Amino acid sequence: KKSTPAPKTLLDKIIYAIRAQPPKNPNGVSRAAITKYVQSELDVDTKKGSAQLKNAFKKGVEKGKLTQTGQSFRVAGDPMPDLPEEAKIKTDDLKEGTGPAAEAGDTVVMEYEGKLDDGSVFDAASTFEFTLGAGEVIKGW
Repeated sequence: KKSTPAPKTLLDKIIYAIRAQPPKNPNGVSRAAITKYVQSELDVDTKKGSAQLKNAFKKGVEKGKLTQTGQSFRVAGDPMPDLPEEAKIKTDDLKEGTGPAAEAGDTVVMEYEGKLDDGSVFDAASTFEFTLGAGEVIKGW
């Protein structure tokens, strides 16, 4: 069995860390998870070398070795991971309003109660205000 040589450069260590961790979303592995991995598993002093680590991420993207989406990274050319399907949420409209439908950018006020399948309440609010479509709340709102 052929062994893989240990990664030498910081960019090689980043690539190794990305491939060693299963991504939790299609964007890849978060910068924080990669940093934690190279620190704990590859003995990189991320406190002293934070500027070098930042530059290695930047060079990896510039050279086309890494693909960046937000603060997550994938190795360019690696296949997209098969991710489990997102859990579905069930919603019940108990009292539907009579006014015009809310649209992105509108401020809305909700009363809600979040329940688990066993009926136990995990969260509730009598007045919860947010701007629709502004990313202030979780998907499904």
